[in-house]
Amino acid sequence: MKVVVDLSRCKGYAQCAFLAPEAFRMHGEEALMYDPNPDDVWRDQVLRAAAACPVQAILVDRLEARHAPAEASPS
Repeated sequence: MKVVVDLSRCKGYAQCAFLAPEAFRMHGEEALMYDPNPDDVWRDQVLRAAAACPVQAILVDRLEARHAPAEASPS
């Protein structure tokens, strides 16, 4: 799983650090630090953290989406 945080959008509400401390942590009162490649064992927590972000600054690349079969195009 790959995580990207738009740090220009992040306001330091720390919901992510509360919900997924293995992947997100606050450095000081406003600076977010995060693991861009957290272990898949933390997938549920990371997805909850991304969903809880008040400014939607967290993007998660879900690998299963890459492996979904492509739709057939009409002939």
